[in-house]
Amino acid sequence: MSRRRYRPVTMLAGLLVLTLAASLSPPTPVAGTATAGISKPRAVPLTGLTVTSERVAFGLQRPIAITGLPDGRMLIAEKNGTVRSYHPDTGLAAEPVLDLTARIDTSDNERGLLGITPAPNFARTGILYVAYTSLPAGTLTLARVPIGAPERVQVLLTQEHAEYGNHNGGQVAFGRDGYLYWSLGDGGHANDPFKSGQNLGTLLGKIVRIDVNRTCAGKPYCVPFDNPFVRTPGARPEIWVFGLRNPWRFSIDPVDGSLWIGDVGQGLVEEINHIRPSQRGANLGWSCREGTPVFDQSQCRPGVRYTDPVFEYEHYLTENCSVTGGVVYRGSVTPEARGTYIASDYCSTLAFAVRPNLTGGYESATIGTFPTQPTAFGTDVNGEVYVLSDLPGWLSRVRFELVQPAPSGAATNR
Repeated sequence: MSRRRYRPVTMLAGLLVLTLAASLSPPTPVAGTATAGISKPRAVPLTGLTVTSERVAFGLQRPIAITGLPDGRMLIAEKNGTVRSYHPDTGLAAEPVLDLTARIDTSDNERGLLGITPAPNFARTGILYVAYTSLPAGTLTLARVPIGAPERVQVLLTQEHAEYGNHNGGQVAFGRDGYLYWSLGDGGHANDPFKSGQNLGTLLGKIVRIDVNRTCAGKPYCVPFDNPFVRTPGARPEIWVFGLRNPWRFSIDPVDGSLWIGDVGQGLVEEINHIRPSQRGANLGWSCREGTPVFDQSQCRPGVRYTDPVFEYEHYLTENCSVTGGVVYRGSVTPEARGTYIASDYCSTLAFAVRPNLTGGYESATIGTFPTQPTAFGTDVNGEVYVLSDLPGWLSRVRFELVQPAPSGAATNR
């Protein structure tokens, strides 16, 4: 707080005013905490934030996906097909709450149980939605199952993916609209061998959107009437956005319903895409483009509009290797960080922060590092962030902290 000099004739009055103001003002909040009854803090520049991590559980076997439950628990999917439960008060449960190992193909490093999310009415039904590669041929599979009852799995939607074991996608999440979203990779190997990214006739290289609360035409789901390709001849009507290589991972901002997507690059760049509901049907470019650079000119079409990533970073000749898409912070512990999207890279573990600005562009900055081999981010019932570490088998709680802003130019804008 700045100090002022008061003239002698007004000093007594000034001191009385300051004393009265101090007695009426609430205490100054500690950095990184919220104080009840105080107006919402303004977001600080990204260079005024850093992240720290606290390991809260270990002993997981290749944890690969995480989701929060209304009762405060976190559910953690392990690649082999088991789901473990963690609660901040009781820690990591010894026994899995769900075991799907009999169904899961883990024959490749990227196959396995890939995604989990609770039904919106989970507190009443106990239903989980899961994405996995199924035996015997690695078929990409979307299903629902009551927690604790693996024999009651109901398969909803599948996509063949037999030739190569990589690029499976596998994130699942419900949007504000009540529909279920599911990501699928382009079919694997390299260079988009099946030219899936730009092909609307396959679910490979897409994020789909379906209504799992109804059945239509003999299918255990319906296609929402406002999906962008419902009336496009030859297109799969389930598709919401396309032009993806291997979306690992996406999340949905609970405030505005927008998708934040981490899409793994071929080897030149890694990218983050931000797709609002009004951008349904967006073409994210693969394999015409890898990020913003042209990758395969033969896959580019004249007059086609491609949606640029809002953030991309170099892969080639760096410590980076594969983007791990994250989440938008909507918690209360550090209100100054609300609205900030956080992501990382599996190899470098850098903490990338991205946030829309008032001019329609995006601010971005590197604000620290995460624990080794981050595979997925998730939020608990209060919007606080957790991150998984693959081979060490760790679960860590993520905190934002306030720091002095870095020198001008540390953040970039698109």
